[in-house]
Amino acid sequence: MQTLLARLESSIQSRPSVWAYALLGAGLIVRLWHAWGTYLNPDEALHFYSANQISWWLTYKSSLTLYHPPLLVLLLHAWRSLGTSELILRLPSILAGTAFCWFLYRWLGMLFGESVAWIGFVFALFLPSSIDLSAEIRQYALLLAFAMASAYWLERALAKNSVPLMLLSAVCLWLAILSHYSAFLLAAALGVYAILRMAQRRPPLRVFAAWVAGQAIALGLCYFLYVTHISTLAGRSGAGSATGWGSTYLGNSYFVPGRVNPLLFIFARTGGVFQYDFGQSAIGDLAYPLFVAGIILLFRKPTFGRLSSQQLGVLLALPFVLNCVAALARVYPYGGTRHSAFLLPFAMAGVSIALAHFLRSRLALGVVAALLISLLCNMFPSHRAPYMSRQEQSSANMKAALDFIHQEVSPREPLFTDYQTSLMLHYYLCARQPVAMSRSVPGLLSFECGGHRVISADWNTFAFTPRSFADRWQTLVAKYNLAPGSRVWVTQMGWATHTDLQNFPEFHFAPHFFGNRIQVFDLTVGQRMPDPKQFPTS
Repeated sequence: MQTLLARLESSIQSRPSVWAYALLGAGLIVRLWHAWGTYLNPDEALHFYSANQISWWLTYKSSLTLYHPPLLVLLLHAWRSLGTSELILRLPSILAGTAFCWFLYRWLGMLFGESVAWIGFVFALFLPSSIDLSAEIRQYALLLAFAMASAYWLERALAKNSVPLMLLSAVCLWLAILSHYSAFLLAAALGVYAILRMAQRRPPLRVFAAWVAGQAIALGLCYFLYVTHISTLAGRSGAGSATGWGSTYLGNSYFVPGRVNPLLFIFARTGGVFQYDFGQSAIGDLAYPLFVAGIILLFRKPTFGRLSSQQLGVLLALPFVLNCVAALARVYPYGGTRHSAFLLPFAMAGVSIALAHFLRSRLALGVVAALLISLLCNMFPSHRAPYMSRQEQSSANMKAALDFIHQEVSPREPLFTDYQTSLMLHYYLCARQPVAMSRSVPGLLSFECGGHRVISADWNTFAFTPRSFADRWQTLVAKYNLAPGSRVWVTQMGWATHTDLQNFPEFHFAPHFFGNRIQVFDLTVGQRMPDPKQFPTS
């Protein structure tokens, strides 16, 4: 075993580029496989719907309805010309997620040395959270790629006293801000670190001026996004709103005074971050103290090469501190969800420092340990809601559901859906074509495509509950003048696909299931419906 490790270490050290590109290629293949063969989830369908507009201006206006900056939606609007299959639409995230791994590897190598860089590189390539974020139509892969590129070019600019590299770092920071609002916290952390570095290093005035100019534009960009977007979302309700998520999906990620001690909140939610980052609760719980140990090691060591270890400790700890403060102030969530994904590179760095220290910087042993840890996390994952397994999300299930709709549902019989399903039908039933939504009935939306009429709940009813289903059904029958005895096909796709129709014994229905996340069944207008008020609001 020792001989094999010695040979591996010698091979990595003699041909580091070959090994790095081989691992990067393997990471890319894993992401391509992960993105292939599955249908879009509701959030992915929402991003495509926002991007699938007939003009750039309408695309930008549509992006303002989301809780994210516009970059991904604008990118997808242009990307459609290359194709609109699931894999093609996911390619920007796949490429950005792979680039993130590369920039992280180079950044760690500059700051912490060879062993730490290789361990962190393997984690970034193969941990479940990093793979998932790189294989979906979401903003997080772009955020991570541009954030790490900004951090990397910042180090290069300071090392070489280069104005062009400093400006390149600034451009990447702007793109990160345009990708996701958690970049506001990231920009603050990198800004504090840069000030500490420049106070010690005293770069030429032209380099400092370039950094100040980049920060000024970044601050102006943040202000622009706040005025034109964030401030307009403050009063919005519904499943996607901060208020709505605050009581459901993200209920534990915001501090509630009087419900939990602030220190306990910080401790527990930080543990959740590591559970999410490693994708496995037990291993995440072990990674948490390793990260703390890595920070302690930095503060106890005077320097890392030419760099102050204390400054590096601030760099790794400050993003967590800022996210904690934002959660305590109830302005941004903190915990084990993708919303804290911007902490991923700093978490990996801290854990990698501790592992490298305890393994005595033995390069091959560190790489093997990181590979084994990543393998265990993928073999025994701890899934967090909302979640669909790869089998449940198989494209074959969606194809079977669409075949059933085309064959069994008459064009005269409407499809009735919640909002998440309407987004998915926009992509799959409408052949990726832009559709005109009618909002003539409060609480409901309607559109026609694929030879069918779809009537759905609006964005305030992301997924049906018994109460919202009963309420929207009454509105549907009354406002669309559906004749008694006519049929309506209830269609549900996505994470939550249960209307709990056992609460409606008056209905006689036979649902058709296509996996566990798609169901279609018909109901007859005129059957007695229980009073919606008898059901709880949640």
